[in-house]
Amino acid sequence: MKAISRHSPAVIAFVPTVIFCALCFSAEAQQAKKFFRIGYFSNTNPSTESIRSEAVGQRLRELGYVEGQNISIDYRYGEGNRDRAPKLAAELVALNCDVIVVFGGYSWIRAVMGVTKTIPIVMTGGGLDPVKGGLVKSLARPGGNVTGITNLSENLGSKRLELFKEALPQLSRVAVLYEPANPSDQRQVKEEFPALAQALKLMLQPWELRTADDFEKVFAATGKQRLDGLYSLGGGGLISANGQRIVNFA
Repeated sequence: MKAISRHSPAVIAFVPTVIFCALCFSAEAQQAKKFFRIGYFSNTNPSTESIRSEAVGQRLRELGYVEGQNISIDYRYGEGNRDRAPKLAAELVALNCDVIVVFGGYSWIRAVMGVTKTIPIVMTGGGLDPVKGGLVKSLARPGGNVTGITNLSENLGSKRLELFKEALPQLSRVAVLYEPANPSDQRQVKEEFPALAQALKLMLQPWELRTADDFEKVFAATGKQRLDGLYSLGGGGLISANGQRIVNFA
């Protein structure tokens, strides 16, 4: 396997494309095998998984893979019980699948890795860091038999701040807007940005955004403090007490 996409796993239509690539890398595919067996391993249950599995099936059909004609799909559901993962993974490997796609976190992916070093594994998972998680050696050269998609956008915050300074060299004082309830935002503001700001010769002014009304306070303060720019973190949005999204940082 030679590449890992850094796109968001919410784009379900992309998953079958990765499955297609994994099939192309399998030994059977190289021997012009025309019928493929796909293992579908989910950490949820059939009911919860149905919307996603139907979307995956539809996209596979668009790519020319039709169940019963040139592919078969074997489903296994962990139903939230991690203890079942090794047994279910072993069942899929025993079926001699050409590729196994895993919808779940580290433990579910590792369960499959523990029983096969040759069958291509397509992982999915929001926020997974496959390198830190020990799933691959590096993003550029993953090695092994694991590929897939993951969302590493939160790790690009520092790079965006660097680009901000590069685009506006005169930048000196910047207000950083962040959602305090978001652990990723907290980590970047308190752990990553201080050293980077010193290197970039920036003075950062963190501003917590808990409600939409907080924006007015920030904008009012920008004039008084003579700030040069506004930098907003996050993509999940601000959530009100009743769970309704009120502000979105795209």
